[in-house]
This record gives sequence, C-alpha cells and structure tokens, in this order.
Amino acid sequence: MPRTPRSKFLNALRLRYASCRGRVMSERRSSLEGQVVVVTGASTGLGRASAVELARVGARVIIAGRRAETLEDTALKCREVGGEAIPVVTDVTDEGQVAHLASRALELDGTVAVWVNNAGVTAFGSLEGSPLADHRRVIETNLWGAVYGARAIVPIFRRQGRGVLINVGSILSKVGQPFVPSYVISKFALQGLSEALRSELADEPGIHVCTLLPYAIDTPHFQVGANLMGRQPHAMPPTQSPEKVARALVDLAERPRRQLHVPRVAAWGLALHALFPEVVERVIHDALSRWHFGAPQALNPAGNLWQPSADPPSAHGERGPRIGFAGLVGWLIGHYASRGVRAVAGL
Repeated sequence: MPRTPRSKFLNALRLRYASCRGRVMSERRSSLEGQVVVVTGASTGLGRASAVELARVGARVIIAGRRAETLEDTALKCREVGGEAIPVVTDVTDEGQVAHLASRALELDGTVAVWVNNAGVTAFGSLEGSPLADHRRVIETNLWGAVYGARAIVPIFRRQGRGVLINVGSILSKVGQPFVPSYVISKFALQGLSEALRSELADEPGIHVCTLLPYAIDTPHFQVGANLMGRQPHAMPPTQSPEKVARALVDLAERPRRQLHVPRVAAWGLALHALFPEVVERVIHDALSRWHFGAPQALNPAGNLWQPSADPPSAHGERGPRIGFAGLVGWLIGHYASRGVRAVAGL
C-alpha cells in the first residue's frame, strides 16, 4: 500500500523523536555505565533492542542467543552506538550453557550488575491442536530458561551483595489469551517465579527482582513462532516499538522496582479484568478474532522452537493493523453496539 504524505510525515516525526531520545539517553550519565549486563534472547526482537539501548548508556553487554551470526550482528549494532558487546552462543534450555554464560560474564571484571531473562518462543495453536512436545518446548524456554538464569546469577548477586534480575514477562503474565496456551502458562509462571524469589531475597536489600510487563511489541516473534493456525498472526494493536520497551527496560535496570507495565495504561486493562473478568475475556476473544490473525498462511509447525530462525536479524517484525487505543476502543463500542442492535432486531 503506498504511503500517504501524512503517514510519511508522522513516520519522520517518530524517527526524529527516537533519534533525539536516544541522544539524550547517551549524553546523560547512567548508573549502568561500565557495568556488566547480561541479556538472553538478544539475537532479535526486544532482546536485540535492549542490548543496543544498554550499550548506548555505556553498559558492557553480554548478549546471548542460539545463532552466532545474528548475535554478531547485534554486537555490531551495540558498537555502532559506542558500546561494548560480547556475544555468547547460548541455548537457555540447557542449564550448563546458562551456567557457562554467567561464568563468561564474570570474566570481564568479576561482577555482574544486571541479568535480563528475556529469551522466549511461542507456538500459535489451540491447547489440544498443538503437539504436547511444542507446549513443553515453549515452557522449557520461557520458564525453565529463566529458572536456570536465576539459579546462575543469584549466588553471584549474594556474594556481591547487590544486583538486578529482570524477568521479561508480558501483559499475558496477568491475563490469559486464546491460541497461545503454553506461552500464557510460561508467563504466568514467570510472574510467580519473580514473586517467590523476591520474597526469598527479602533480607538482601541490595538485590532486586523485577518483572517487565509489556503489551504487544512489534517484533519478529509473531512471524517466526510455530504456527498451526493457518493464518498469519500479528501483534495485537495498538503495538509499540521494541525500542520504546527497551528504553523502559533500561530505566527499570537503573531504578529497580517490583514490576513495570509498558505502556502504563495497560495496568488499567488489568484493573478492569480484576473487576469484570468475564466481560474482559469476551472482549479479548472478539478483538483477537478481528485483529490478531491476518491472511491465510501455510502451516509452520516448527517455527523457531527447536532451531533459531534463519531470517535476517531484526528487532522489528511485520506490523499488522495500525490502530491506536482510541481506535481499538471505538471499534469495540461499534462492535458491541451492532451486536446489541442485531439482538434487539431478532426479538
């Protein structure tokens, strides 16, 4: 679809804002400057964007992922913004490899300031329609990978008397969504892991366990995941850029707190879910049916579950429908109003 003058102007404005924001972040002195930070799942998506933003503020970033070529590309992006990045090929489903990652991080200067459990995969399909092995693989990566990361880094933090562990959850750590059951299970469990570990470390005031809870992000996650739906999934609008969420992650590392919603307005939706769970779950179902899955697509039963994607490295995915919160609310109002009219007409 050809881009209109208005869309070109808005895109130029966004790029200008991002450039200015990045320059401001790089010019101010960060508490992470010179500190060792580990990021798993750094080949693409949010992990890649986070590594670059951490490098921008002067952190010494250890980037982990399964594919050496994409890690090297992420490291190059980190160096382009003036930072330092060391790639370590790591499959987080292997506890030994995660322990090796922690050892490599310690080799820099004997300390690790921040560990980011970000690696994750997904499988699009129903609970009964997807192979059980796929469900296990998602949970092994998203949950057990984080468990292995926590077991590797917490003893280091205890010896240091300080450290920040960030578990990258999701809005789906708090509310369910159809057709990604194992992903939802893993993210709910990750929230529980954060809370349990935070309680265990209550007598360690210098150690912080944080959870980042982003709403939908425009990353390759939706294109490279295993897919048995027969339709192309997109990030549920309104999407946000990986760079925006990465900047929030940097802020969380600098100013640790229990959890951070990105955007903050997402917390309002969770409050509504707590008050009216059945209504919100129906809304989620209807909105996903309309916006989440696009054109028919050949089945992709393996995706990147068992092997890393061969796609070119990128933080961004193929954006789906472009609609803001106001547009989404407007559609929902119109959708349920029309259903009400049809119901009355049928009486």
